[in-house]
Amino acid sequence: MSTSERILPKGVAAADFDAALARFREILGADSVLTDSDQLAPYTKIMMAGDDDDYIPSAALLPTATEQVQEIVRTCNQYKIPIWTISTGKNLGYGSAAPGETGQVMLDMHRMNRILDVDPEVCTALLEPGVTYQQLYDYIKENDLKLWLDPPAPSAIAGPVGNTLDRGVGYTPYGEHFMFQCGMEVVLANGEVVRTGMGGIENSSSWQVFKWGYGPYIDGLFTQSNYGIVTKMGLWLMPEPPAYWPFLIQYQDPEDIEEIVDVLRPLRISQIIPNAVVIVHTLWDAGTHVTRKTYYEGTDSIPREAIERIKADEGIGEWNVYAALYGTPEQIEVNWKIVEQAFGASGKAKIMYGEEAEKRGGGFSYRSALMKGDMNLQEFGLYNWRGGGGSMWFAPVSQAKGSETKDQTALAQRILGKYGFDYVAEYIVGWRDMHHVIDLLYNRQDPEETQRAHDCFAELIDEFAKRGYGLYRTNTEFMEQVAGTFGEPLREVHRTLKKALDPNGILSPGKSGIRL
Repeated sequence: MSTSERILPKGVAAADFDAALARFREILGADSVLTDSDQLAPYTKIMMAGDDDDYIPSAALLPTATEQVQEIVRTCNQYKIPIWTISTGKNLGYGSAAPGETGQVMLDMHRMNRILDVDPEVCTALLEPGVTYQQLYDYIKENDLKLWLDPPAPSAIAGPVGNTLDRGVGYTPYGEHFMFQCGMEVVLANGEVVRTGMGGIENSSSWQVFKWGYGPYIDGLFTQSNYGIVTKMGLWLMPEPPAYWPFLIQYQDPEDIEEIVDVLRPLRISQIIPNAVVIVHTLWDAGTHVTRKTYYEGTDSIPREAIERIKADEGIGEWNVYAALYGTPEQIEVNWKIVEQAFGASGKAKIMYGEEAEKRGGGFSYRSALMKGDMNLQEFGLYNWRGGGGSMWFAPVSQAKGSETKDQTALAQRILGKYGFDYVAEYIVGWRDMHHVIDLLYNRQDPEETQRAHDCFAELIDEFAKRGYGLYRTNTEFMEQVAGTFGEPLREVHRTLKKALDPNGILSPGKSGIRL
């Protein structure tokens, strides 16, 4: 890859681009308009199996205020400049901070990082997109507020706004992030600002407490889309419970995934277990802190014998269930008895908590932290499992039924094995759904292996779709393919909205497969 030659946005003449850059410098100041190759290098790093030359920006803009974003999009409309928006750019398994395609101008929002309000009485926050989970966590601790966040796993450097807009998930009872979002400020493609929900009322006191406002609810239009640029977002925060009881349940047989899900489902739906539970496979649990070569030197998928040695050496189950109970000690005592009875019925489960669970070789300590909203970066250890800097998260959804989970597991293992990759995966259990998150880890320094990873990911998308399993999220290399699996009628609705809201197609072209 080379960024020594000047790259222009697609369809934009050099003179028009220079005029736009001059205007951007007037709006932001020269230091906030990046054009040199060394300045743009951080925006060219990808972990997905794509060609480096397909993801090179032509410039990067660093606004600090909504008014600047308004002026930027007005300029982009004038000169037909495509911009690709990021908040912190840390969604590493989904595209990182790179543009959607070469030539786009990065709109990097990380300097818009003000915590505008945190209300400990109604448990809400109002944030700009550059705020990180660590920053909000520190603010809450410094002000001694009895509130919990719900971060994703590699959380400290990521941001609540970006993660919520991509409909990410976490591990507390507030784990479905978009469900607990309330109110947005959005810059539209024409430069106008709209506030969703109750935000349209001047001096509204209920912007962060009542999601719906009046008329059609539109917040969802600005998630996983390119219809506007979110410059402020409200979130609901979880009040700190009187007591907290994390626990671990291990199963040793690969076939046990079916029982786990069928036992867990009614406990989640009834809120006996209120948090977003994870069911973690051996290789994900081990991969956060050990390397593959310790157990297997081969280049094909890791064999069963090596997995069994990992389980024995590391004290890890084939399936490792991390969950927690919240509430008063009395509530927890009652619910714990229900959990023990449900999981103990077959005699297959090893149920642990406290010191016994902490002695196991998996991720109990960091999982316990996540389930109460504490920060950590341990899951980045997965990138050392195979090495080589390649990672793509494949994330199909299913019902919370053991039969579907068993089917998805077998299908994923078969396709990954065909291409020589490992099943490094976990299930995140919502109220009625399962997010099956598979980290396709590969050596990106090896062109042949990178091509295999690309072909593998593409086949996973198609084969899962044939079984009725769609992805809830994907990286920029495969957005077009994933969008195609959801059918042309839906895509036509997306295009119609794009034409109405962004007729020049300047906002993140290609995001989620949406173009004019």
